[in-house]
Amino acid sequence: MNLTSARSPRHLLAKAGCVLAGTALVATLSAAPALAVGEGPNYNGHETVNTANLHTYDSMVQELKTQDARQNALELEVIGQSVKGRDLYLAKYLSDPANPTILFLTQQHGNEQLTTEGAIEVIKHLGTGRMADVLDDINILVLPMLNPDGAMGDVDFPLDDYIASGDRHLTRHNANNVDINRDHVAKTQPEIQALHQNVLSVYDIDYMIDLHHQGTQSRVDGKLVSGSILHPTTPDVDPAVLEGSKRLGAVVYASVDSTGWGHLGKYVGGTANTIARNGIAAEYDISTLLFEMRGMSDHENPDALLGQKSNGYLRQQTILTLESTIRAVASGEVETADTSIWDSLPEQAWEPRGDE
Repeated sequence: MNLTSARSPRHLLAKAGCVLAGTALVATLSAAPALAVGEGPNYNGHETVNTANLHTYDSMVQELKTQDARQNALELEVIGQSVKGRDLYLAKYLSDPANPTILFLTQQHGNEQLTTEGAIEVIKHLGTGRMADVLDDINILVLPMLNPDGAMGDVDFPLDDYIASGDRHLTRHNANNVDINRDHVAKTQPEIQALHQNVLSVYDIDYMIDLHHQGTQSRVDGKLVSGSILHPTTPDVDPAVLEGSKRLGAVVYASVDSTGWGHLGKYVGGTANTIARNGIAAEYDISTLLFEMRGMSDHENPDALLGQKSNGYLRQQTILTLESTIRAVASGEVETADTSIWDSLPEQAWEPRGDE
């Protein structure tokens, strides 16, 4: 794929309507809910970490089918099955092969679910309301739960040390106890095989955001981050693909930083192609971005968990990220995004938990 190849003029010029609507979107989503700040609340033995208010696999599928019935532009595709036989769903908005295409990938790690919650909210608004004007100019793919077995705690290893309460535990690894975000070269697991064979090899994708969660104790400029971002760092990535990744990251940074409550750093990550942001960029010439939101839905380590009151702003940060990049890609704004932020964006640093 040649990211610099010519597209029709409507995709090279930012539409005034999209730009104005994007400004309105930032204003709409900028107001943070109560306690929507990076300083907490942490899980400390008293805060609630409850999985009962998160979508189960079945409720996610039901919501996808409900939206499929309501939205003419939406098509659902089953791209494969998990280890335990759960269908893997891809939500597709395909308007024109000549349009740029973006893929959003969530929950490679089953205990990182608030990105999925945000992605479901975005799907509910695509083609309606505030997002009605973008679908003619972009193709959108959303894979909202790549590791459903881990998300449901339906795995073949013990969960005795997991902390969350509620209907279920959520695990990082899939049912085979494999971290599937380290499987993008060998491709041994059915979830990763489905992604590569039936999505990445089939659709002409220009951009991908891989959405994750990290721990709670990383800081930039002395403040706990709400998340962190990183472009591909493998030496195998084409320079034009890397530049596209940096532009995508610049859009995300500008959108989140402008809220007044979002506080992003640069993620510190490795160079291995086994990781999605590296391997997918190198193998398919897709400009990729990693976004690591703060805190996880379940874990064995208390320093990885946030209290329940943080769910709102992490979900909102996901919605803002997806909707702002959809608008920037649809309007062509992403093609002129200023990548100089990467020259000054500080790397986050882990610091031990204090007395908060």
